[in-house]
Amino acid sequence: MAVNYEKAGVNLEAGYEVVRRIKQHVASTARPGVMGNIGAFGGMFDLASLGVKEPVLVSGTDGVGTKLKLAFAMDKHDTIGIDAVAMCVNDVLAQGAEPLFFLDYVALGHNIPEKVEQIVAGVAEGCRQAGCALIGGETAEMPGMYEGGDYDIAGFTCGVVERQKLIDGSKVKVGDVLVGVASSGVHSNGFSLVRKVVADNNLDLNASYDELDGRKLGEVLLTPTKIYVRQMLEVIRACDVHGICHITGGGFDENIPRVLHESQGLHIEEGSWEILPVFRALEKWGGIPHREMFNIFNMGIGMVAVLDESEAQKAINILTAAGEKASIIGRVTDTAGVVIE
Repeated sequence: MAVNYEKAGVNLEAGYEVVRRIKQHVASTARPGVMGNIGAFGGMFDLASLGVKEPVLVSGTDGVGTKLKLAFAMDKHDTIGIDAVAMCVNDVLAQGAEPLFFLDYVALGHNIPEKVEQIVAGVAEGCRQAGCALIGGETAEMPGMYEGGDYDIAGFTCGVVERQKLIDGSKVKVGDVLVGVASSGVHSNGFSLVRKVVADNNLDLNASYDELDGRKLGEVLLTPTKIYVRQMLEVIRACDVHGICHITGGGFDENIPRVLHESQGLHIEEGSWEILPVFRALEKWGGIPHREMFNIFNMGIGMVAVLDESEAQKAINILTAAGEKASIIGRVTDTAGVVIE
């Protein structure tokens, strides 16, 4: 036992216990291509096993941001890992790539194996939803850097797509329609503002509110980010998708124009999808201008596919069959800017 290291605040034995606890969760995410077992210095994946002729690797990395503060306040840590996976895999999906594997990084002030297991169990659940393998990661005990029970989590994913099927927005044209897919809630962006609204209004995370249809505020805010991989890959295989947008920080104004050409713009019809109660509540409690909400939050749309109008209904039918709420929410115009009516 490293006694002196433990006196400095790092418990190596707790780290070993974490590895023992998470092995079952890691094993549950196995998929074709995985090589080796957890515990090696590097995670391995056999790309040749996929039979992709001209593979393009698409990678993404992200964290969960200050949504973690709500997990600390609620002492609920079993879904935050889903958020970490979602933020990464939904990004690589936007290029048409299928996520293959995922690695996580958890840094904390004090290694509590039970808590780390909850976090990693959430990561494993996210990986299962996305069909990718959890092939490695790191748990770093950093006393003095993180106080009390605080921690941070980040992730990395790598996906693959055939070169000819890469979605890069080059096909997007005026007249294309936007098929929006419903979000599960606030997802993992805008939480610095969310926390300010909660604090300014002395809201109780454990209380139920009429504005949220009687649900507990903390429960609503911690709803995991939706993972769109399996259902959107079906759309990609069946339809000629011109662009895909993951609606994250910056909302509609920042994310959808990323697939447009210069001089192209968007006309979006508010009312063509359901704006979830949590957004109505935040707008009311925070006194936030309605139009500004679209520049901060996803407003009930977590992902957007850009297609020719002739392909839109086919895409909607596939998404509906997969249990998603999807609808045409707007179209590409020849005037720069985002217009929401």
